[in-house]
Amino acid sequence: MFAFRVLIIFVMLSVASVVGYIFTYMGLSETNVALVYILAILLITWAATGYITGIVASVIATFTFNYFFAKPYFSFSEDNVNYLMTFIIMIITSYITSTLTSKMKNNAFEARQKEAEATALYSLNTRLTCASDINDMAQISASAVSLSFDCEAECLCFYKSDKYKKIREKIENLETIYDEGEKFWDWPIYGNENPLGVIRIPSGKAKTMNEDQKSLLKVMIESIALAMDRWQASQKQMEADAEIVQERYRTNLLRSISHDLRTPLSGIIGTSEMLLDMINETDEKYQMIRGIYNEADWLHGLMENILSLTKLDDGRLTIEKQNEAVEEIVGGAVSHISRRFPDYEIKVKVPEELLLVPMDAKLIQQVLMNLLDNAVKHTPKEKEISVSVIEDKEESSAVFTVKDQGNGIKNEDVSIIFKPFYTSRGKLADAHRGTGLGLTICEAIVKAHGGQIEARNSSDGKGAEFIFTLPMEVKKNEKHEYKYSDSRR
Repeated sequence: MFAFRVLIIFVMLSVASVVGYIFTYMGLSETNVALVYILAILLITWAATGYITGIVASVIATFTFNYFFAKPYFSFSEDNVNYLMTFIIMIITSYITSTLTSKMKNNAFEARQKEAEATALYSLNTRLTCASDINDMAQISASAVSLSFDCEAECLCFYKSDKYKKIREKIENLETIYDEGEKFWDWPIYGNENPLGVIRIPSGKAKTMNEDQKSLLKVMIESIALAMDRWQASQKQMEADAEIVQERYRTNLLRSISHDLRTPLSGIIGTSEMLLDMINETDEKYQMIRGIYNEADWLHGLMENILSLTKLDDGRLTIEKQNEAVEEIVGGAVSHISRRFPDYEIKVKVPEELLLVPMDAKLIQQVLMNLLDNAVKHTPKEKEISVSVIEDKEESSAVFTVKDQGNGIKNEDVSIIFKPFYTSRGKLADAHRGTGLGLTICEAIVKAHGGQIEARNSSDGKGAEFIFTLPMEVKKNEKHEYKYSDSRR
């Protein structure tokens, strides 16, 4: 490069000197010759980049002009003051023109570089927009980086893949802008939530990259991350939409089956109940009819729970509150469970004074039946089950408690006991069938009433207790449209 610059200066000044002699022979003034040398300096600066080259060329051109074209000829001494001023002006003019020419060249180079970067980014974004999947994006990204930096780059994608698990763990704990390896340098691609992948560049090329190139790579990685994030978001949305459609089909199927089964089940229950009243308990047919009644009643309860669940999922569960006497609601639930399980003793404790609580009677009775059914599953026949209601005047609410004397609730199950399809694995519970929907529906109905429900082990260490509260205040003709949303699924 140095030799090229020296050669350019020598050739250009030689040509300028030859042209100067021609001008002198033609009788033109020294000013014209000086202009030839200034033109030579401009050509030198254009051909060879750098301020230093222009400055050196300016000085050499001035001394060359002085040596060949100023009296006394072939000498650097100067007797004429006018020539001395000409030399000074020539040096200043040559310096300014060379500096301006170099600056223009640098500006033009930077403009071309920025144009190339903008073109590369536009091409990258256009291709990423048209990509079919994230693997296609990885190939496009690797190709664009390779083309921009003249190397064999790679794009490693983490999406739903354990292939690059170790690299991902390293990137997650990375404290620098990039990870320097022996063979490759990895630039992480960060998404909104987690790392999406890395751009891998050979270490030999990465070490020679300047700050401008690193800035360009950073912008390219940001574009890649944005495109990958957008694609993943669309995929999640599509999966969510597909899940909603499947859930709708499931809900419609359950609703249809439940409606079709509920009517004949009601007929079976009513007929078997009439037969039980007509036959003596000592008759061998009595137990057979009792079995039919219990099975049909269990199925009927299951259908009611499924219908309630579908209404909750669809947001069609309407809570119509009216002041109801708690002893009637509790009595109805206890009576129903006692018919199904006559061997169990259920104790009831309600206030002596009439306690009216705003509620949807049918739904709260369903809550109590589900809680009592759950208590029966976990309590031996010789043990006691109790239902109590008290008024909490400080909180202005009615507190319902269903308590059993079973084995209690495991500590690890307390936080998940109201999840859909949760069932315990105790010996007593295994003897009774369960779908795991009852407690979920209880929680949803109570919350729809503006109350709270909790499950815990009894303070005396005997069994578990379920406590739910209902507010005592209600506006006239108040209705609630409740949409059930289980974020724990």
